[in-house]
Amino acid sequence: MHFVEIGSGTPLLVIHGFCVDHHLLVGLDPALAGRGGWRRVYIDLPGMGLSAAGPDIRSTDDVAAAVASFARKAFGIQRFAVLGNSFGGIIARHLVAEFGDQVLGLALLCPVAVAEHRRRRVPPRMVLHTDEDLLASLDQEDAAAYQEMAVLQTPENWARFRDSALPGLRRFDRKAIGRIAGKYPLAIEPEDRESTFKGPTLVIAGRQDHVVGYQDQATLAARYENSTFSILERAGHNAHLDQPELTASLLEAWIARMDELLPLRDGAST
Repeated sequence: MHFVEIGSGTPLLVIHGFCVDHHLLVGLDPALAGRGGWRRVYIDLPGMGLSAAGPDIRSTDDVAAAVASFARKAFGIQRFAVLGNSFGGIIARHLVAEFGDQVLGLALLCPVAVAEHRRRRVPPRMVLHTDEDLLASLDQEDAAAYQEMAVLQTPENWARFRDSALPGLRRFDRKAIGRIAGKYPLAIEPEDRESTFKGPTLVIAGRQDHVVGYQDQATLAARYENSTFSILERAGHNAHLDQPELTASLLEAWIARMDELLPLRDGAST
């Protein structure tokens, strides 16, 4: 599995969404550095980015198992934190259920809370700011991809989308994605396996997120005992691209919560 690693210290596994790759979340790195003691590991999920997906990858359960295997090999028995975006939120939740207290904290950015599309509570698609001149200047295929997600169409917002979302959108394995999409829900919801996670948890949603919504995310956050839930205004499914400063502030606070726990946890284990 392809990954990019930045920094050293306690591992933080960062998991992107469907049909994109690690580039989507690398822009968050300054907010995830903390006091300099975090080893940020950005992976490409199977069939996305530079990670191949063999014929054995046929469902979300298979993707989750592959990521769990990667974590075991990369981190051993070391504690680690996990951040998941969109589809990556399903995988992050699976890791919490799989590894229990070995996971220090969980952050979910516009996560899939309900796998079946027809059961999701989502707002209608809305664009709060349009820029026809910008769209006309773009490649037609790029413009279509951007319009599908952009709530705020500005040159700055486009630049963030171009640098973070387009690399993965141009590279994913369509056959593998088709197989996974055909068996998208996990066989067992992670919270039905592990309902006692006490680590610092952050759930961020976008008010204008027409892909996964924000109401189901509120319900999901309530299932985690030590959770902070935030709905970002003027933000869609790529909330971190629409509201980068607010997203960074929330992530920095989440990292700080875990930084406070690390000395206590390390001391308790000796």
